[in-house]
Amino acid sequence: MEHLVDLAVFARVVENNSFSAAAAALKLSKSAVSKQVARLEARLGAQLLQRTTRKLALTETGRIVYGHAQRLLAEAEAAETAVQALYSTPRGRLRVNMPVNFGQMHVAPLLPDFLARCPELELELTVNDRRIDLLEEDVDVAIRIGVLADSTLTARRLARNRMVICAAPAYLRRAGVPMKPEDLRQHQCLVYSYLPAPEIWPLVNEAGAAAAVKVSGRLHANNGDMLRIAALAGTGIIFSPSFMVGADLAAGRLVPLLESYTPAPSGIYAVYPAQRYLTPKVRAFIDFLAERFGPEPPWDRVWLNTPGKQQRTGD
Repeated sequence: MEHLVDLAVFARVVENNSFSAAAAALKLSKSAVSKQVARLEARLGAQLLQRTTRKLALTETGRIVYGHAQRLLAEAEAAETAVQALYSTPRGRLRVNMPVNFGQMHVAPLLPDFLARCPELELELTVNDRRIDLLEEDVDVAIRIGVLADSTLTARRLARNRMVICAAPAYLRRAGVPMKPEDLRQHQCLVYSYLPAPEIWPLVNEAGAAAAVKVSGRLHANNGDMLRIAALAGTGIIFSPSFMVGADLAAGRLVPLLESYTPAPSGIYAVYPAQRYLTPKVRAFIDFLAERFGPEPPWDRVWLNTPGKQQRTGD
């Protein structure tokens, strides 16, 4: 790349019609500028400048080289301008992956506002409940829920994720209300099969000690909304993120149970491949979601702030 630097220095000498002025513009010494021009002439095997005590003049070869140098510098400046524009305005295609139910319930309704805020951006969304490899599937940013595994990804927390044990009033009238975790063994529990240990509900007591319980039930599903619908119909007890059931709890369609034993909140995160410079499109999307979901996510506000409801704390 040394010869490109020499070309740039040569062009600045021509533009300023002076070694001294070029040196000042480039913040180099006059001797350094002279050395770089001489090195370029030696590499080309031709004299580029005719030096007199009063002025500089281009030789015929110098005019040809200067023309090419001008085009190279113009392309370099255009590249710099393009990069600055790319890193100042969200534009291009943003590929986002997220869990099915969270995406449908809480992200999809926000997308019109986000697209209006970023008119030069295109969104490509994929929704599934499996953990994907972002680099392998060419995804810019993903939403992950729960406790993050160690990885090379960068994560930013968007909101708290509360887990709630709950059931419909009709089920509780029929089967009774569990008062302690062990009571769940006598109930029909609705099991989310995508968890690492679906039938182990990882509860803790108020002191933070583990109170995990093995549950069972006749209905297993890999989709949280199917289990929610079954719970609303009185089929059994569900252990669900509050983003799924917050509105149902606020309306009384579901009743929270064993609140002293549910785990401390985990997190809802935006994750993206580690990189030195975060592109404006990724930053804009993450900032937008953090703005809409924090500091208390709206799905929790609707039931934790219901009159008569004692709000649990914790983070």
